[in-house]
Amino acid sequence: MKTSIRIGTRGSKLALWQANHVAGQLTAAGLTPEIVIITTKGDVVLDRSLDKIGAKGVFTEELEEGLRTGYIDIAVHSAKDVQSSIPADLELLAFMERERVNDVVVSFDASLDLQRPDLVLGTSSTRRKAMLRRFLPHATTAEARGNLQTRLRKLEEGQYHALVLAYAGVHRMEYDGLIRYVLPETQYVPATGQGSVAIECARSLEPALKAELHRILDHPATHACLTAERAFLRTMEGGCSIPSFALATLSPDGQTIRLHGGLISLDGQEFIEETQTALVAAGEALGVQVAETVLARGGQHILDSIRRERNEG
Repeated sequence: MKTSIRIGTRGSKLALWQANHVAGQLTAAGLTPEIVIITTKGDVVLDRSLDKIGAKGVFTEELEEGLRTGYIDIAVHSAKDVQSSIPADLELLAFMERERVNDVVVSFDASLDLQRPDLVLGTSSTRRKAMLRRFLPHATTAEARGNLQTRLRKLEEGQYHALVLAYAGVHRMEYDGLIRYVLPETQYVPATGQGSVAIECARSLEPALKAELHRILDHPATHACLTAERAFLRTMEGGCSIPSFALATLSPDGQTIRLHGGLISLDGQEFIEETQTALVAAGEALGVQVAETVLARGGQHILDSIRRERNEG
């Protein structure tokens, strides 16, 4: 089994934090990691919102090509950026231990009032925009593409009063001091995989190496939760351009898994959510069942309306 591992990653500071975190785990286990930076479509096309770029895997496609050619051994992604269906020749090898899952409101204004009538909130997430329209209807949402540092520069320039971001990225980049509000995950339910780092590889990767990388990098409890969440997302046939949400949690004894999933219309007016529980071993089936329930209760109508609206646009 070879011990030199080429880690593919995007080049943003947050992506590099994730890659270095992986590299540290591999080094501690006696392997020799090398970080390889690959630019993705989502890094280059910054003048359009994610739902208008029109491609699945906008942050993963080029990394996946590197896996196919053997240019890299593993690819490191934010789990929430990974498309719902993985190509047949690739696989998700591991999910690393999850950070706190919440969305947070970040601002340079220490006295920021979320109820101010002229509030402008920056976000690039379709899900967050829809939820803000529902729960903070007086606020205006504005597109905020780019890496975290770029978004913070735009915030400092006064393009927004605040940004709505994932806690995990803010915390990993040590901007905790700018967090003004932690939004409750029971209301602002996060995106599938939010807070975890996903490790992808080619199915053809040496089996012994694959097993060793899984042993070193995978966090079983997180993996169980993301298996259910991703089954939900896959059944919804959605990605980051669809305002779906899903959060799985394990019982204290680790025997059962609870999945809270749903879908919200782009204007925030229609909101369908479902919560079900199953044994951990049935996590994937649970994800499918919750998604099918959401679709049957009106979710399919919401999805059809979103797709029709985008096709007309």
